[in-house]
Amino acid sequence: GTGLTRDSGKNKETFGSSFLYGYNLSVVNAPTPYIKAFYNETWYRRHGQPIDPDTLTLLWSVTVSIFAIGGLVGTLMVKMIGKFLGRKYTLLVNNGFAISAALLMACSLQAGTFEMLIVGRFIMGVDGGIALSALPMYLNEISPKEIRGSLGQVTAIFICIGVFSGQLLGLPELLGKERTWPYLFGVIIVPALAQLASLPFLPESPRYLLFEKHDEAGATKAFQTFLGKADVSQELEEALAESRVQRNLRLVSVFELLRAPFVRWQVITVVITMASYQLCGLNAIWFYTNSIFGKAGVPQDKIPYITLSTGGIETLAAIFSGLVIERLGRRPLLIGGFGLMALFFGMLTVTLTLQDQAPWIPYLSIVCILAIIASFCSGPGGIPFILTGEFFQQSERPAAFIIAGTVNWLSNFVVGLLFPFIQKSLESYCFLVFATICIAGAIYFYFVLPETKNRTHAEISQAFAKRNKAHPPEVKADSAMAEEKANSQPETDPSSTLDSYGQNRIV
Repeated sequence: GTGLTRDSGKNKETFGSSFLYGYNLSVVNAPTPYIKAFYNETWYRRHGQPIDPDTLTLLWSVTVSIFAIGGLVGTLMVKMIGKFLGRKYTLLVNNGFAISAALLMACSLQAGTFEMLIVGRFIMGVDGGIALSALPMYLNEISPKEIRGSLGQVTAIFICIGVFSGQLLGLPELLGKERTWPYLFGVIIVPALAQLASLPFLPESPRYLLFEKHDEAGATKAFQTFLGKADVSQELEEALAESRVQRNLRLVSVFELLRAPFVRWQVITVVITMASYQLCGLNAIWFYTNSIFGKAGVPQDKIPYITLSTGGIETLAAIFSGLVIERLGRRPLLIGGFGLMALFFGMLTVTLTLQDQAPWIPYLSIVCILAIIASFCSGPGGIPFILTGEFFQQSERPAAFIIAGTVNWLSNFVVGLLFPFIQKSLESYCFLVFATICIAGAIYFYFVLPETKNRTHAEISQAFAKRNKAHPPEVKADSAMAEEKANSQPETDPSSTLDSYGQNRIV
């Protein structure tokens, strides 16, 4: 039974962390008209005149996208908090943000101040930023390499379940009504409390204990709990081998990571993966599903139910991806996912342009939207977070997640802010912009991304070494030397590329 208990434990912290991120992505969708009316009322009460439509659009854009600014702040805080508290306690403390944000947003209507809602969205973003860096890091460090991908996909599955819950509770029969919309935000307290109750019983990440706290006994105990077996000597040996190389390495800073020649392509790949993840247009579809369906000619009262189907499809696709990722690998899922998205974006443009030609065409638009969502969730939806963990050694990982998170949230903010304006100016052709981004992403991954499934960190950096070598001359000698060393003595030193880096750069 140990195997089962440890998995349900991991799922609890994903429930508290990535679930909330997904929930907050979709929850603003349904109550939009009521929240706008609340803004208008408040404005009228203060200034004695109705709000200007442009001001309202701006306030609404800010409400939606300030979530991403919070996420950026959260991401930049992770390394600082994580250093003192470790992975587990970072996730634990993070619930304080979620609870205070929930209270602010839930009471905004009662208090008659819409600023509370906007500040609440910001704090909720901070929570999301911390969760989306600390959680994949924690999951990557506690899972054996055979199931690293499937477990990493758990993050994506819970984001999807979160989106789905936000849509479900937003139905007019539940909380999507004029008087009850603040409770949509109050509900956030529930997963946060669940996490506060369950996380203390889980051990800290064994790699964190080993590398940053030098606590071998604690790490052994943690490995035993997570792997559900008494003999963890092999896992411990693997981690210790990595730690020996890293003994003289302190945590790498973001600037050092950006400058380091031998991880150059890893960093570029993470940046491009994260940018494609956000800019591929899926957030635009989520933030604005209701208005897109309205324009596709769906009657107003049916929209929430169709929106609900998007959340359902998404969750199923993410679960499918979690089941096949260790069999198919990361590459086909990422390239195929982005390729299919580009195809369906193209079709969606056609159906939206022709929607008045025949009564059944709007329903084709809906099918295209569902297909885009399914393609996204089957690959691009979770893999970026897994890759960020897999590409980097322990000492580089926090800096790597800061870079990934910064790109992630900035792109999210840009899409949330610009999409309404792009939609106004390009109308149904706006999705061609996203199709182009998806194609560009797919082409890049086809040529650059190595397969990482079931490989150790050393093997992955070896796969990148050839590409990284083509840069500055002193690096050439470096990686050649490292490669020779790696070939001559594979047992003693599993990540010699890093070793040479250690002697040259930091020590």
